[in-house]
Amino acid sequence: MSKSAVEPLDRHLTVAEAAEILGTWKTSGERFPRRLIAERRITFVKVGRNVRIPEKALREYIAANTVQPIRLARRGVRAVA
Repeated sequence: MSKSAVEPLDRHLTVAEAAEILGTWKTSGERFPRRLIAERRITFVKVGRNVRIPEKALREYIAANTVQPIRLARRGVRAVA
């Protein structure tokens, strides 16, 4: 295997770090990321008793669950002088 074929390892986050990135740390602590893990809704790595979430998997989860706003057509709107 050549050096150019080797990809750098993705950073693996603790559950607490994932909660901070998701913005749930202040409200529910580690509960939300742990629920994602328990329901197998996010990729995770188990090393012994430790659970780590790849940063790439967290970014993909956020992107997949991002809802874009709806742009409504403005019909019949009159300008008020």
